[in-house]
Amino acid sequence: MEKETLSSTKTYTIGLFGNPNCGKSTLFNLLTGLRQKVGNFPGVTVDKKVGQLALPAGDAVRLIDFPGTYSFYPNSQDERIAVQTLIDQGAKDYPDAILYVADVNHLEKHLLLFTQLYDLGLPTLLVLNMADQAEKQGLTVDVKKLQKSLNSPVFLLSARTGEGVEDLKAGINRLMQQAASGNKRFRQLSTAEGEISRTIQQEFSGIEDYSALLYAHHYSWLPFLSVEEKAKIEQIVQDHKFESIKLQVNETMERFNKFTPIAKAATLAKQEEQGSKSLWLDRILTHRVWGPIVFLVIMLLVFQAIFAWASYPMDLIDGLFGQLSEGVKQMLPAGWLTDLLTDGVLAGLGGVVIFVPQIAILFFLITILEEVGYMARAAFMFDRVMQVFGLNGRSMVALISSSACAIPAVMSTRNIANWKERLITIMVTPLISCSARIPVYTVLIGFVVPATTIWGIFNQQGLAFMGLYVLGILAALFSAWVFKKVLKTEESSYLMLELPSYRLPVMRNVWLNVWEKVKTFLLEAGKVIIVISMVLWVLATYGPKTAMDQAELTAVEQATEQNLPENEAADLLASKQLEASFAGHLGKFIEPAIAPLGFDWKMGIALITSFAAREVFVGTMATIYSIGSEEDESSVRDRMASERNPVTGDLVYTLPTSLSLLIFYVFAMMCMSTLAVVKRETKSWKWPIIQFVFMTAMAYLSSWVVYQSLA
Repeated sequence: MEKETLSSTKTYTIGLFGNPNCGKSTLFNLLTGLRQKVGNFPGVTVDKKVGQLALPAGDAVRLIDFPGTYSFYPNSQDERIAVQTLIDQGAKDYPDAILYVADVNHLEKHLLLFTQLYDLGLPTLLVLNMADQAEKQGLTVDVKKLQKSLNSPVFLLSARTGEGVEDLKAGINRLMQQAASGNKRFRQLSTAEGEISRTIQQEFSGIEDYSALLYAHHYSWLPFLSVEEKAKIEQIVQDHKFESIKLQVNETMERFNKFTPIAKAATLAKQEEQGSKSLWLDRILTHRVWGPIVFLVIMLLVFQAIFAWASYPMDLIDGLFGQLSEGVKQMLPAGWLTDLLTDGVLAGLGGVVIFVPQIAILFFLITILEEVGYMARAAFMFDRVMQVFGLNGRSMVALISSSACAIPAVMSTRNIANWKERLITIMVTPLISCSARIPVYTVLIGFVVPATTIWGIFNQQGLAFMGLYVLGILAALFSAWVFKKVLKTEESSYLMLELPSYRLPVMRNVWLNVWEKVKTFLLEAGKVIIVISMVLWVLATYGPKTAMDQAELTAVEQATEQNLPENEAADLLASKQLEASFAGHLGKFIEPAIAPLGFDWKMGIALITSFAAREVFVGTMATIYSIGSEEDESSVRDRMASERNPVTGDLVYTLPTSLSLLIFYVFAMMCMSTLAVVKRETKSWKWPIIQFVFMTAMAYLSSWVVYQSLA
């Protein structure tokens, strides 16, 4: 994550809040553009987007995009972050004002959180988003009437089209001038609530009455309260016989009873059936039979696109890195530094950059599906199936997200309220093939499946690619079923999910998301690749002097005996020296353990480095196979395809070996970052250790079965 560094001086801070699927993030991207940073809320791994908003008067505003929240009574960790920040007036991210985004087409549902935020006493502005959809549906809103009834500035706009945004900026400018305590409460506290609120205020000075009441509701998990402070509140709660659940229900119903007439009085819809097109689409896309078929077709098209669309830019990148390497060799004098740059850094980095087109296409298509509202329907459609395996519909969102990266997918499980279902989702999510596996799959599939088409439409390699994803999904479901039987809990399971309206994707959001994800992949993977490539180059170039000298002597003797040409003699020398190097010794050390899988010591080196991150495999192989004759400028794929066993003369990457290696990478837990996130999410090393052991064991056994069956 990039460090948040928007300004060195105190900047006016506005919190952006709203229900999930209200278009909040679209508005955030529109207001901030590329002037945004991604970080974490203090002490947790929840993503925090912070952007800088430039107002017409030239003032700068710090805008924080908080996680989507339904109410002040949270059911997930994401919602807790928003609530605890607003209760803790000393929090770093405590806003000076609030920008609340509501979907104008579902105004009544979205006003609950708005009225709760309003009662905090902060300057609050209501944004009615998706005005373009409301207009298409014949829905009109009396903004002035709503503004008067709610006693708050109200702006109608469309974050998709940008209509009304300039008026909103002017409204934000006026909001900054408001005092922080002028709000008239939307809902007055009951006698019981007021009594306990005053008691807590006496113990903790400087707290507003509604915030003090929220202390009583949430004191047990509020992280900013000390043990002693929690004990005080607990005693107050017991003394007043405080019934939290009952009062939560009463508050929610009282608020609905008050703002429902306001919302209905301010909105007018045509008498014709609304959302008929959405209902028609939902009948197909969420149908018990047709829904899964449509989902499989969409996924098939996604994986076909990854191979079909990405081939040309990948070939271009491959050629550019080859030319760059050759240019560096011509510009710099021969020596260890030139070899380090070309055979170490450029070879390793090129082995990762070449797969950026495929990763960008994957993120692009997944983001499109999220933008149009399909992902939420996939979660709803598969909820019943997920329940069989100990998961729920929200787990489906995490599993699909994991096809991009397991780290945000694991973090997205915070919206699963049931502890057992959340833990199972975390444990099996890394089995879904992520974008980091794409480089490995792409290289190895070429050794297993020919690049031909079936029925003139489907690319066989694309089908094999999808097959590996399906295999990961099946493994995840089976593992989830096992965990369901092992883990015990008393919690009941349910899925509460609002299906967003169908809408055309906001391409600004799509491109920003693709750019952010690809940039993160390149920066995070690039750092690891460069360091590991440099270390590998040193380990593969140098070794014990006696062993290296003996390797050179043996290579010269064999080349003389066989009367080899100069380039073949150079390759033989490089191979012998690599085997005698420190890297060779490391690979030889683990070779007995991996030989039953069909792997040699060179693959063993790649396996070891891949435990830092899966995508390192290709960079490692590129570095290893670049330690050869200078005349050989072929890509890593060509070098691997032509690699032969020095003893038997057979190709190394045969069908059994390549398929065994593919299966190993489908199942193995090869991502230290994911393990670290699992540890943070579960607050224990127990679960990441179990996850690492069971996934590695599954990978080894499956790989062994495949190789021994085919060899």
